[in-house]
Amino acid sequence: MYPLLGECPVCHGELAVTTLTCRECDTQIQGRFSAGPFSQLSPQQLEFVELFVRNEGKITRMEAELSLSYPTIRNRLHEIIRALGYEPGGEEASGLSEEDRRKILTDLENGKIDYEEAMRLLKESE
Repeated sequence: MYPLLGECPVCHGELAVTTLTCRECDTQIQGRFSAGPFSQLSPQQLEFVELFVRNEGKITRMEAELSLSYPTIRNRLHEIIRALGYEPGGEEASGLSEEDRRKILTDLENGKIDYEEAMRLLKESE
């Protein structure tokens, strides 16, 4: 069996799945079916995604398995994110880092700031 193509090899337009066939009884269903966003990925990108999932998204494990540097793995991941139609980091929440949040809570605990000041600082970051 061949992998599903997402792009026409002639004009590079989007291909549509039009027939589904049962492997057991050969029943066929015809129509226009969405292949999903992952059909836009190359075989190498799909292999990377499978490895990423198998390693539970832990880039350090991927570094060891692929013998690649952290920046190289991040770059490949960003290419896949863009191929899926997103911008890397585009949905990251603006606000406090975990380190800044901990500092505010530590300052509150140590009496350097009061409750109201801590809440103000935390809410400003939302």
